[in-house]
Amino acid sequence: MFKLAHNGNILLNVAEFQPPSAAFVIEALEKSPFADCDIDHDAINQFFKNETKENVLVVGKKVDAVFSVSISDDKMEALATLVTAKGGKLVSLEEAKREIVKAGVTRGYKQAFLEDVLSQQFEASPGTEISGIVAKGRSPVDGLPAKLLPHVQTLKERLKTPKLREDGTVDMRDFGALASVAPGTVLVTQRPATPGKEGFTVTGDTIEAKPGASFQLMAGEGTQISPHNPLELIATIAGCPSDINNGMRVDDIFTIADVTVKSGHVDFNGSVIVTHNVEPGMRIHAKGDITVMGSVESGEIVAGGNIEIRQAAIGHVTGNEEDHDLSCKIIAKGDVHLSHGQYVYVEGENIFFDKQSNHCNIKAKKLIQVGQPDNPKGKLIGGHILDGQMLIAGEIGSESGAKMSITLAAEGQVLTDKTDKCLKDLAKTDEQLDTLQQAIEKADQVKDATKKKLLLEKIGATQLHYCQMSEQLEHKLSELDHHLHDLVDNAKIAANTALHPGIEVRIFDKFLRTTRSYPPCSVMLQDGKLEVVFKTT
Repeated sequence: MFKLAHNGNILLNVAEFQPPSAAFVIEALEKSPFADCDIDHDAINQFFKNETKENVLVVGKKVDAVFSVSISDDKMEALATLVTAKGGKLVSLEEAKREIVKAGVTRGYKQAFLEDVLSQQFEASPGTEISGIVAKGRSPVDGLPAKLLPHVQTLKERLKTPKLREDGTVDMRDFGALASVAPGTVLVTQRPATPGKEGFTVTGDTIEAKPGASFQLMAGEGTQISPHNPLELIATIAGCPSDINNGMRVDDIFTIADVTVKSGHVDFNGSVIVTHNVEPGMRIHAKGDITVMGSVESGEIVAGGNIEIRQAAIGHVTGNEEDHDLSCKIIAKGDVHLSHGQYVYVEGENIFFDKQSNHCNIKAKKLIQVGQPDNPKGKLIGGHILDGQMLIAGEIGSESGAKMSITLAAEGQVLTDKTDKCLKDLAKTDEQLDTLQQAIEKADQVKDATKKKLLLEKIGATQLHYCQMSEQLEHKLSELDHHLHDLVDNAKIAANTALHPGIEVRIFDKFLRTTRSYPPCSVMLQDGKLEVVFKTT
């Protein structure tokens, strides 16, 4: 009934067979070997509408499968689109591969992906559109940063592990033997940063990986870089290791039960551990860390490293409170950790009160925090914050409105003074350059060639000196400006519970006085003004 022409058309010879209707023809086609072909419904219907009948009717056509490949905008994927055959030829594996190459795919091709797409030709209905990834690019893998791998226990780590008693309780003042090391002990190894693994697109472009951040291994006092391995730090003296930025140091350790009139003041080149208390009027000065397991009363604790006081630090006013003169002083070049303090002068890089600060005078380079690290909700009552970059506490001030002052970014005034001096120096340098330019113009008028050359060389050398000086001053001005902006922009007070009245807040040159109690809020600079910003839940 139906015949296949050489061009793929399906023909019905109506001269030999007169079908009664279009529906009959379509039903016959669907039962014939040409059922999967593309049936031409329009041609069949039109044949039965026309009065003049042709001898041969094209009722359908064999359509080959179509395979195409497109590449994503980011060139990280190649997507194949397959329209299944309608009675025509299937797409072979080799034909599909040629289309992939023609699309520009050179990397990331997986034959398993392609076979999965092509296998669906045998299951899907004729004319179905099938899509699937046939090639994938690879994203770059950034390198790992350099890391320190410690081989010894530091004093700080040791003090986190109190000794276990036989009854299962712990002795918070007994931490066992000191973590001492001998000369030649490997303290820490630096794991170098890795370069990362480059990626690629399906078109073969390379995507560079970001190498991990690196740093120089630092040898503190009592240590040196190993002569046999530049990535190892070794001890050169016997003592206790302590962490420093990007390295370690080794300190001698002096341990004493109490610092009293009987023991005398302690002045030591290494680190000091006081297992009990520091009595009134006593002093500890150490170049390393100082750890007091008990309390400090009206004492002076000064450290070149960190200071930790496990219990209270308590003092009293020795003169005019406005002069910040208090009998207890805690001063560290590193961080200071206190359980709580009252009438204490505290100075350090970062200052942490576990519970409360009452009428303390505090000066930090960076952070002042009152309360536990996860959610600081300690009380900061009275006293003066002399400097810092960020203050975080639960409750700041008191409901009675007692006077209290908070100054952040005080270093800004120092930076401003340095900027003013730089500007004056730059103005003087510019004046000198103007004078030298005039001297060059006069030298050009000298008729004696030899004398003229000597003059110009001398002036030129001086001019170069002032040009270099001008460039250095401009660079310094830029650094001061960036430093000032970073300092001021990041200055912030965060009250996690309440901010009370009577607090005078100064951030650099801006001032604000609280006149009522605020719920959880922050105080920061916004549009050049100090604003109280409420926290949203």
